[in-house]
Amino acid sequence: MVLAVGAATMSANGQSAVAPFPSASRSLAESSTPVPVPFAVGERLEYEVKFGSLKVGNGTMEVKEITEVRGRPAWHTVFTIKGGIPLYRVNDVYESWFDTSTLNTLRYHQDVDEGSYERRRRYEIYPERGMMREGEREEEPTVPNPLDEGSFLYFVRTLPLEVGKTYEFQRYFKAQGNPVRIRVLRAETVTVPAGTFQTVVLQPTFQTKGIFSQNGRAEVWITDDDRRMMVQMKSKLSFGSLNLYLQRAKGTK
Repeated sequence: MVLAVGAATMSANGQSAVAPFPSASRSLAESSTPVPVPFAVGERLEYEVKFGSLKVGNGTMEVKEITEVRGRPAWHTVFTIKGGIPLYRVNDVYESWFDTSTLNTLRYHQDVDEGSYERRRRYEIYPERGMMREGEREEEPTVPNPLDEGSFLYFVRTLPLEVGKTYEFQRYFKAQGNPVRIRVLRAETVTVPAGTFQTVVLQPTFQTKGIFSQNGRAEVWITDDDRRMMVQMKSKLSFGSLNLYLQRAKGTK
């Protein structure tokens, strides 16, 4: 079983328990060993993007490298969605750098281009000091063991994901986005362009805007095997449904 790393309160049938995580306050020597994860450098998951039943673009989730951020080894991942419909185009890129031993986010880049809305944000996050900085602004507090949207998608893959349980976290790097809840709704066999997979279906909820907001009602299909790949995602938005289906998987463990 993959090691679960996180401060998770897991509830099922009224029962709850706390799963331990490596503390962000540990010394560098104590926290220098990478934790086991179900992904590796070179993994690239390619998706077709549909608006309802209409194919409108493509998306990718890629583990590009292990690099260094302020002297710490970090996974560098990139999540992209490109496409759209007439008069509404999407070109989003989310880059995450998270510590290989704690999975804490150290750096986060967000480039959002959706219709007439554009946003470019750059975050430096310092878990060891409990602080973060956006661009050239003054530093402000972050949460213990912070995660961004992109690193959360990889962190979720390390969890046991038992059907019927809800995993709750206070780890979103902006405190107002917490708690993050991951409900494991059901087991399901699903067929996508890449093939047929046994999966568990998750419902992630952030206290923020976007596809994982409470109003988005997103569901994510994760393979029920050691790879823990996302093979499908569906989100109900105010203007319709935005869906991702796995086309190809390269470099998986």
